[in-house]
Amino acid sequence: VQLQASGGGSVQPGGSLRLSCAITGDILGRYYMAWHRQAPGKQRELVADITRGLNSNYAASVKGRFSISRDDAKNTVYLQMNSLKPEDTAVYYCRAQRMGTATVYWGQGTKVTVSS
Repeated sequence: VQLQASGGGSVQPGGSLRLSCAITGDILGRYYMAWHRQAPGKQRELVADITRGLNSNYAASVKGRFSISRDDAKNTVYLQMNSLKPEDTAVYYCRAQRMGTATVYWGQGTKVTVSS
């Protein structure tokens, strides 16, 4: 199983980006999915997660600005990021956990820079 994250880049404050995470080697529908991020000098933190039943949760710092979604037919999870702030600057990682197991996979990370 591999996760391929994409969509990062540089954007000005207030801008938007959409991250994608494509899973290969298995079916997305078997996984709980999440996005994490790690800013320079900080620990990796959970940004948002989504279950197979489409229940989602968000970190307080991104609630109302970010939206996680999944398209099981495309084996892809998305993170729509709006109203970006400089403090959102980080490397963003997607994570997949096989439902009912402790098996976890991580994507390679995609860098997001928010700066004027």
